[in-house]
Amino acid sequence: MRGVKKMAEEKIYPMTLEGKKKLEEELNTLKTSKRAEVIERIKIARGFGDLSENSEYESAKDEQSFVEGRIKTVEQMLNHAEIIDNDKVAKNEIAVGKTVTFKELPDEEPETYTIVGAAEADPFSGKISNESPIAKGLVGHKLGENVDIETPGGAMKVKIIEVK
Repeated sequence: MRGVKKMAEEKIYPMTLEGKKKLEEELNTLKTSKRAEVIERIKIARGFGDLSENSEYESAKDEQSFVEGRIKTVEQMLNHAEIIDNDKVAKNEIAVGKTVTFKELPDEEPETYTIVGAAEADPFSGKISNESPIAKGLVGHKLGENVDIETPGGAMKVKIIEVK
């Protein structure tokens, strides 16, 4: 079949059920209240006169563009979400959706992270993306193992001390 291009495979977004619910709530807020707020701001700004020199109008249009882009992004994530089912993974094995505690060898303080899909990553609350170097290095390993992890800052050796 000449001339027919094969569509690229859609990206899958692994996430926990909690992460999916948060995205659904965000999408609902964007569609029901944020979108309406921005439209109202545009209406008000139009009343200020000449649109070519109207900073309020430009600001509202920029926000509208951001909101609509975020709606599309969140819809894409939800349409291609893969809910992680850890019942199929051994209790002591690291996978997306599990919380892991490890310490960098030889004698660093323990660090604890929950490995989540990129869509719900929030390093400040201890949730790291499954696409991050640390998560990639840990996934598939088990409690008690020593693991070498390559990061942009260099290699690190860690010991896995807890998996939940």
